[in-house]
Amino acid sequence: RDLTAVGSFLIMGLFGLIVAMVINIFLQSSALSFAVSAIGVLIFAGLTAYDTQKIKEMYFEGDATDVAGRKAIMGALTLYLDFINLFMFLLQFMGDRR
Repeated sequence: RDLTAVGSFLIMGLFGLIVAMVINIFLQSSALSFAVSAIGVLIFAGLTAYDTQKIKEMYFEGDATDVAGRKAIMGALTLYLDFINLFMFLLQFMGDRR
C-alpha cells in the first residue's frame, strides 16, 4: 500500500504535536500531556512505516554507489530518530500515572 499521502498527513500532525507541546509548557495540563503522548505514539508509528517504505523505494531505484551510500546513511538516521521518538513518547505515555 502506498503511504505517500499518509506521510504528508503525518508530517502535518507532527507540526501540530510540536505546537501542542509548546502550549503545554505554559499550561502544565496533565490531560493535554496524556493526549500529546498518545498522539505522538500514533504519529511516530505511522512515520516509521512511511520512512521504511521510502527506504524500500530508494533501494529499488538503484543509484550510483556513492549516492546509494549516502541515501542508506540518511535512511538509517531517519529510522533511528523515528524509533527514539516513538520510545520516548511510549515512556511518557506509560510514565504519567498520577
